Amino acid sequence: MKLLYTKAEVQSWTKNIQTQGSTICLVPTMGFFHAGHIALMKRAGEIADTVLVSLFVNPSQFAPGEDLSTYPRDFAADCQKAESAGVEGLFCPDVQEMYPQQSQTSIKVESLSHQLCGKSRPTHFNGVATVVTKLFNICGADYAIFGEKDFQQLAVIKQMVADLNIPVQIHSLPIVRESDGLAMSSRNSYLTGEERKQALCLSKGLCLGRKLVASGILDSRIIIEKVADFCKDSAVSIDYIAIINKSTLDESPHVDGQALLAMAVKIGKTRLIDNGFLLTGDKDVSLNA
Repeated sequence: MKLLYTKAEVQSWTKNIQTQGSTICLVPTMGFFHAGHIALMKRAGEIADTVLVSLFVNPSQFAPGEDLSTYPRDFAADCQKAESAGVEGLFCPDVQEMYPQQSQTSIKVESLSHQLCGKSRPTHFNGVATVVTKLFNICGADYAIFGEKDFQQLAVIKQMVADLNIPVQIHSLPIVRESDGLAMSSRNSYLTGEERKQALCLSKGLCLGRKLVASGILDSRIIIEKVADFCKDSAVSIDYIAIINKSTLDESPHVDGQALLAMAVKIGKTRLIDNGFLLTGDKDVSLNA
């Protein structure tokens, strides 16, 4: 596996590969790899001839007071895991490489960025859109893949790529979960034993939502109230619980085939998110009933 630290290095590396007729799939990450990241890397290897992973903890998507300084990092372990997953190139720039002091430009995706997580993290998706655009421009990959746990992020990136005519094809991968249903996240490492049990309110809340729909309840307001009551019993602080249209992210008054239950809670100092479709046939089959 080739370690690439500068824009010039990664551009030379990708150009050489593509000149030989091979395709590249980029897996953008902030590191501290878990099984969800590995699944993305392996799927990338099925999409393209060559897998390139970026590892960059992006400061522009953290607001003041968030966990930028404490975000989990383990570069040596990440290198080993990426190489074992078949990754050919690891782009690991520093902050100065990605954001030179004279940088003045940022990318903003309007309405999609202001809903859900955007309400409590108003600058977050500007940072995401900006860094992902930079990665696409630097790496010049044919494809890129993202996890569906960050469903709003995925929607923002798809919109951005379409609006700016960026020549990269976006793929996604369903949520990868622990055996008990908790969606995998680097931030899970923050949780104490008791908080880890409380975090299961997310996946169990999704299961409750599906059971309500299966019983014939399609009114979003009723489902949200019951899921919220369940989460409050787990002693967590609710950021939002919403039933939304998967394409527009607008709130859906009734459940249909496009309706997604999206949730964000805070457990202790840790903010976690999860989502899932409510109607039978959801591809996320890893949730425990």
